Amino acid sequence: MPPMQDDRARRLAVEFACQWLHLRDFDELDEKSGTQFPDFAGLRQDMLEESIRFFTDLFQKNRSILSILDADHTFLNESLAAYYGVPAVKGDEWQRVSGVRNFGRGGILTQAAVLSKQSGAARTNPVIRGTFVFETLLGERMPRPPDNVPEIPDAIPEGLTERALFEKHSSVAACAKCHVRIDPYGFALEHYDAVGRWRQKDVSGNTIDARTTVEDGTKIDGVAGLREYLLTERRDEFVRQFCRKLLGYSLGRAVQLSDEPLLQAMAERLAKEGYRASVAVEMIVSSDPFRKIRGKE
Repeated sequence: MPPMQDDRARRLAVEFACQWLHLRDFDELDEKSGTQFPDFAGLRQDMLEESIRFFTDLFQKNRSILSILDADHTFLNESLAAYYGVPAVKGDEWQRVSGVRNFGRGGILTQAAVLSKQSGAARTNPVIRGTFVFETLLGERMPRPPDNVPEIPDAIPEGLTERALFEKHSSVAACAKCHVRIDPYGFALEHYDAVGRWRQKDVSGNTIDARTTVEDGTKIDGVAGLREYLLTERRDEFVRQFCRKLLGYSLGRAVQLSDEPLLQAMAERLAKEGYRASVAVEMIVSSDPFRKIRGKE
């Protein structure tokens, strides 16, 4: 199946990818502190457009779905490039920019829309970001939290770093068994503030420590370590989750047990053919579940 060269690729980016990553209506997100982040409201549309163009390019150019995590390019205009600290991008016209890992960017884990959506109003939240990686990208499921979970205070208590505050909260016995599974992913992204800007210090002026250890004992350091871990140790889970979400979107229903053989076949063929996006699309549109969708009565 050839790459999609028409408007369907952008529609797929908007309707599928933005839905999957919880970015629908991101350009209307108004929960951020205007006092602390005065530039955010004016850049929301650009942040969303970056993600849309990134996925449009993925489908149009038939790129590997693994590039969702490890791409060394993105799409920027002058305003968003300046926000990211990426030089030599001039004008309002959108441009494909390579070599962005040199500036702490590359793949959805570093896109401002994703990072901003998975944060609080005034500061980052490693629990929210970790849950996003664990559930949205890897397809895992967390049990319901116990009753009477203590609230995390808005203000950082004196003597604690921002990270230490969350570690203290997560050490509560009733909470620890879940937090050990999700928090490390969020801690690895702590170099990005609540609106996706790169930072060296947290809101209290403490130096960021993005080193952490995931549940299986693997030590990772920052977004580069997280990216490598997801692409090696958790590659199969990520690929399967992409297939599940694309299939569910295409069928307009939740994935069922009867879809498991198709999902397995998709994952196996993707691995053999360089994880090209068109492989997943072709297998879905030629499958019995897709070709025999029942109309509504």
